[in-house]
Amino acid sequence: MFDQINPASWRIDLNVLAYDITVSALIVAVAVVIAYLIYRAAFHLVSRVTRVSETNVDDEIVGRIRAPIKWSFIAIAVTLAAQYDASLGLLWEPLAQFLRPALLGWIAYNAVKGFTAAIEARIEISDDPVAMRSRRTRLAVLSRVLTFGIIVITVGLMLFTIPSVRAIGTTMLASAGLAALAIGAAAQPALKSLIAGLQIALTEPLRLGDLVKVDGEVGRVEEIRMSFITVRTWDERVIIVPTSRFLDASFENWSRENEKLSGPVMLHLDPIADVAPIRAEFERFVRAHELYDGRNMALLMTEAYPESVELRLSVSASTIGELWQLRCDLREHMLKWLRENQPDALIRHRLEVPNGHPKAGEP
Repeated sequence: MFDQINPASWRIDLNVLAYDITVSALIVAVAVVIAYLIYRAAFHLVSRVTRVSETNVDDEIVGRIRAPIKWSFIAIAVTLAAQYDASLGLLWEPLAQFLRPALLGWIAYNAVKGFTAAIEARIEISDDPVAMRSRRTRLAVLSRVLTFGIIVITVGLMLFTIPSVRAIGTTMLASAGLAALAIGAAAQPALKSLIAGLQIALTEPLRLGDLVKVDGEVGRVEEIRMSFITVRTWDERVIIVPTSRFLDASFENWSRENEKLSGPVMLHLDPIADVAPIRAEFERFVRAHELYDGRNMALLMTEAYPESVELRLSVSASTIGELWQLRCDLREHMLKWLRENQPDALIRHRLEVPNGHPKAGEP
């Protein structure tokens, strides 16, 4: 049987195969070169247009989408070349079905990232810190929602190019009621977080950079994501709070409209204390302090007990950090002034022992 096989036919088949591969490779090479030249010419023209524009949004977007657009041009060129070469089409078409949604998703993803970066750069120029935090929060949340949607749709389209996955999808669509119920139950936490993130972006109960108090801790909102929000405290700890927590429970936002706050300094003194000189010194010191903004200054006796009185010294400042420093300076100064001018006003706990006590003379 092997004697009947002609070696010459082998050489002919190999030569034909080598010729087909060479022709296909040349067609692909020519198509890729032409696509690259068209890409360079198109982006040269687009770059000239963006340079003369007044905004930097188009520059950022064009810079981000250059790479996916280049590979998209090449993919389109190979697809066109495959129309004229049957053997190339057999190899390229299954791969192209997988690459098309990937390239489109890549372009959309980079476009969103470029647009977000350009808008963030413009927001940083704003003189109003509250408006800046508001825009940054909305931009961060909405860009993450768009990015999440793009990734989900892209991965879904790529998976549906696989025949077995497509069959599973068709079966699920046939039983849409049961599938929707199961998917809805499984995705309930993710959907709740997504809706909570959108609510925070639209209603703005808190924004990036806001100083909040949650679960007894005070810190700055550092990051807002779909599922959680990070709050960094003064000692550099990071508190991870579920996004829905800020909608389901109460919390304190100390910089909702602005950072102008009033804060107290509490003094617990002996009832013998003369309040009038203390009030005069308090007002003199606060008026002379560089951090005082002139809005609020008051000294009130808020409690009186048999062994002590409570004085509340309230002051105000333009920012939360300045208020904290002003309160610390005021507390330190008033204690020093009391030691020097009214030492009897400071509370002391004394134990008096009679001279005749039997243990008075023991070592």
